Amino acid sequence: MKQPTRRLPQSGFTLIELMVSMAIGLLIVLALITLLINVNRNNSEMGKTNRLIENGRFALQLLQADISHAGFLGGYVPQFDDLTAAVVPTDFPAVPDPCADWAALAADPDPTVLPAYKANLVGIAVQGYEIPAVVPSPTLSVCASRVTLPKANTDVLIVRHVENCVPGVGDCPAFTAGELYFQAARCGTTVPSPAYVLDSDATLLTLQNRDCATTAELRKFVSSLYYVRDYAVTAGDGIPTLMRSQFGLSGGVLQHKTAEALIEGVEGFRVEYGIDNISDSGEAVDFTTAINWADPANLTSPRNRGDGIPDNAYVRCTTAAPCTADQLMNAVAVKLYVLVRSEKTTPGYTDTKKYEMGSTTLGPFNDAYKRHLFTQTVRLTNLSARRETP
Repeated sequence: MKQPTRRLPQSGFTLIELMVSMAIGLLIVLALITLLINVNRNNSEMGKTNRLIENGRFALQLLQADISHAGFLGGYVPQFDDLTAAVVPTDFPAVPDPCADWAALAADPDPTVLPAYKANLVGIAVQGYEIPAVVPSPTLSVCASRVTLPKANTDVLIVRHVENCVPGVGDCPAFTAGELYFQAARCGTTVPSPAYVLDSDATLLTLQNRDCATTAELRKFVSSLYYVRDYAVTAGDGIPTLMRSQFGLSGGVLQHKTAEALIEGVEGFRVEYGIDNISDSGEAVDFTTAINWADPANLTSPRNRGDGIPDNAYVRCTTAAPCTADQLMNAVAVKLYVLVRSEKTTPGYTDTKKYEMGSTTLGPFNDAYKRHLFTQTVRLTNLSARRETP
């Protein structure tokens, strides 16, 4: 006879075991959530840092690309910087107002006003001034219509040259009536004084090439003004931004156009200039005398001209000590200091660092923004190379 199957008593987790397992599960979930939060936070901070570094590098790259062309005039050399000139130079420039009213200058009853201003633009390739710690109110004394709501304790930089391409050739934009163009005289038998034309009137751009038959090439005049605005998109948003205003035809008038935003997060901007005011022989630059190459004392390098190398400490153009025309004429290098700030704060971080920007120091800011200082020295090849002799 078959024995009946014996049922075993039911078994399972006790209440205590369930509570322990739930607690362990919650700890595991909490650890995973914490890990996820930390990973997201690290990714966010890495993204901020990467963006900060990219903004700084891009700012230097953009500025360097423009500054390296400063003083390029399509082969023309101002008389005061021409080592082959055997006469006393007469084209010494003065420091120009970067945003002068072009129409007003053209309408001035004195016919020498506009040509003198043009000579200043041609003779001074780089120019700068500072925005002081307390921004003047209601407006700045220079370029107030273009340098709007500037960041305090920053600099303004103006770079001038002509385009390195000829209108309509290759990818170069075609000639545009009303824009400002530069044309250098190349025909040796008919050289005007000055030996160039800087004008927007096409009927005046008639200088000739070396063959004294064909018209010399035209190049568009470029003037770029850089400064830092204290906001990015909306006034008061607190994101400092590198701005650029370019000279050209706007509203039917030649003027520096409304500035456009370039790079957000640029908080500090300092510019210093390397001045070449001493010759190879140790004598001071003196443009008021002609170069006498027949003088054995000059040998291979004129004793009263520069040698293309910055002398002494770099100079910053400040309100207390604005740069003179002599300094800017002899500028052969530009040193840039760009302080870039992250766009968002980092919880638990305090910026207690000081940032050495040449002759000045910024910080500590004692806030939660991360910052990085970028520096670059740019040689003004078109200016310094003119002074180099074998």
